[in-house]
Amino acid sequence: MKQKYSIRTLGALLGFLLCSSLGTSQSLDLPRASQMAQVSQRIGITDVTINYSRPSVAERPVWGQLVPYGMNNLGFGTAVESPWRAGANENTVITFSDPVSIEGQPLAAGSYGLHMVIHEDDRATIIFSKNHTAWGSYFYDPAEDALRVEVATREIPYTEQLTYLFQEVEANSAEACLNWEKKQIPFTVGVDVKEVVLADIRRKLQDSPGFNRQNWEQATAFALANGGDLEEALAWVNTAISGPFVGQKTFANLQLKAQILEKMGKTAEADALMAEALPLGTVFEIHQHGRQLIARDQEGKALEVFKWNAKHHKDTWPVSYGLARGYSANGDYKSALKHLKVASGRAPDQVNKDAIAANIQKLEKGEDIN
Repeated sequence: MKQKYSIRTLGALLGFLLCSSLGTSQSLDLPRASQMAQVSQRIGITDVTINYSRPSVAERPVWGQLVPYGMNNLGFGTAVESPWRAGANENTVITFSDPVSIEGQPLAAGSYGLHMVIHEDDRATIIFSKNHTAWGSYFYDPAEDALRVEVATREIPYTEQLTYLFQEVEANSAEACLNWEKKQIPFTVGVDVKEVVLADIRRKLQDSPGFNRQNWEQATAFALANGGDLEEALAWVNTAISGPFVGQKTFANLQLKAQILEKMGKTAEADALMAEALPLGTVFEIHQHGRQLIARDQEGKALEVFKWNAKHHKDTWPVSYGLARGYSANGDYKSALKHLKVASGRAPDQVNKDAIAANIQKLEKGEDIN
């Protein structure tokens, strides 16, 4: 038997649902006076992102008035004393995808409420709070501080809208800056790029990237070029050469292994491995190997490699150019000049012809072309 509802009951139910809907509805999304903004910078493979609101000066006195000096009771919220929210509206939030250092002090990966205390003597205290979800700094609690650093402020050309930016971007660091009115508040974000990348490599090689030989080779090359652990790099390249699912001998991975062995002081093993690698290489791979040996001050080995290339890839480009470089590196400019003139006739384009012409002039003046 179907249950019947009266008109009054249905009206009451509809009213309840309507009120419930209104009570849980979100606020409207309307334009703000202080526009939202986001700025990001990648350092190595680490992303640093700042989300903030951009108030304008709007002819107001900023420092010491709109932004009071020191800590202040804002008259709202649970904080007894509050820093400046370093922007407008909600927390200014800074996020690090990996562990970093701020002004040389360590800070874990994650998101932080970014606050500042502005001092009258051209200093600022920058606060990274574990609470990044509060509104402004009305609920600031010093017990939630993850880090505080002291920095010197700078005078800059006038900036109407508060702006965060990154400058002085280096391989392992960048300077994050807040610019507003005529003041800049900078702090340096540092990243141990080598350790971050190696940790990321270790994680990824345990997942689907580990089923790709080239990834093991790239991991090895990075560790070798950046002072990684040689035993770990050797294990990685061995996987690329002979590991299950991915193992395959190539000139590239045998060369990587030989370089590791050489760094370990195992020169004879490295030389034997390169002898095995040469037949697997292209004419260009072997030519580049010879040039790398010259760069490592192994001129004798380089000449032998260039001779091997010329014998096994006869009359092809760039074997004569390689011989010229090999003889030049060993001080035999007469032989180098002979082979360079042969290379000139085989050069595939005008760029190489011009480079050879310039090197011929160098050899004729008794100068090394490497």
